[in-house]
Amino acid sequence: MDRGHTITIEQGDRRVRVVHEGRVLAESDRPLVLKETGCPVRYYLPAEDVRMDLLTPSDAHTYCPFKGTASYWSLPDTPDGPPGVWAYPDPKPEVAAIRDHLCFYEVEVS
Repeated sequence: MDRGHTITIEQGDRRVRVVHEGRVLAESDRPLVLKETGCPVRYYLPAEDVRMDLLTPSDAHTYCPFKGTASYWSLPDTPDGPPGVWAYPDPKPEVAAIRDHLCFYEVEVS
């Protein structure tokens, strides 16, 4: 990581649930908790715990110098809206743990 910029990834021990317009999109007891300098805490959920059938792939991609290239999905009923879900299919080695995990902008943690 660059000097002054850190990313830590820990195994979470709390249940994370993602609900959009009353529909459960994801629920996991095994989230990864990613903490990054200057960013809010993010929960990365294993793909197996996400209802991928309800998400619409987006053509959008962004590049993060610390994590790599992100792919995005739109939430149900908003295929033309802003993407609400992202993942790093081929993350940088320093954050390899987030491979095969997805992150949502809005989550419930219990």
